[in-house]
Amino acid sequence: MAQSRKSDAVRNCRGVGCPMNLVYTKVELAKLESGQVLEVILDDGPPINNVPGSLEREKHIILGKEQLADGAWSILVKKA
Repeated sequence: MAQSRKSDAVRNCRGVGCPMNLVYTKVELAKLESGQVLEVILDDGPPINNVPGSLEREKHIILGKEQLADGAWSILVKKA
């Protein structure tokens, strides 16, 4: 699924372990208005397994996720 949808901001968390990748994501989301979209780049493994679920528990919406050529993941998060 190609994510050509526009994001309002991007946070690259490649190489950032849990839980700091979630902390950085939440800091970026705090800068956005409700309804705006943040693209987050996460490593494969625990980051992609944990961060989207944590965001959904906080009522944010995961619009899509796509694995990138380097193995990392791009997720689009709509701020609650």
